[in-house]
Amino acid sequence: MRRARPGALPRGTAERALTSVEAGADFDEAVLDEAVLDEAVLDDGTAARQPGDGPDRHTPDRPVSKLWHITLSVSGQEAPLADVRRALEQLAHDHPFLLTSRYAGDHAEIRYWEEARDLHDAAAVALRLWGEHRQSAKLPPWEIVGLEVIDRETYHLRIAEGYGPPPAAPVGVHPY
Repeated sequence: MRRARPGALPRGTAERALTSVEAGADFDEAVLDEAVLDEAVLDDGTAARQPGDGPDRHTPDRPVSKLWHITLSVSGQEAPLADVRRALEQLAHDHPFLLTSRYAGDHAEIRYWEEARDLHDAAAVALRLWGEHRQSAKLPPWEIVGLEVIDRETYHLRIAEGYGPPPAAPVGVHPY
């Protein structure tokens, strides 16, 4: 899946594109297990098949996708605030899964959800985000200075315990 404006090529190459792993049928195990159980009961209440009778959903050739919460921090030389805001708004348009961005004249923080098989894939996509959209969104020539990638369970656990950043609300691009 490409996450750029139609026709926009990633910076520096015509063959590379920012991609994400698609959700498979095994994305949400709880929902799937309920669906299997629902299918297993006939109209008269008898079991047609038992959970697990079908093919194993976790075969080596079938990756399991997860949601990862990404916090990407960038900084560099001072840039006009209006230009930074416009660039982050364009990035949000180009990359529709952005939750929120906070910015100042010399740094910004971008938070969003990424879908990937594992932390390594999520981090790799996150590390390419700024560079691949730098030209199309006219982002400042800043460098990535921080990256946090946590799974959905850890994110919600932190929020419930009162640690970590508050949930990304309001959604959008905001000054610090």
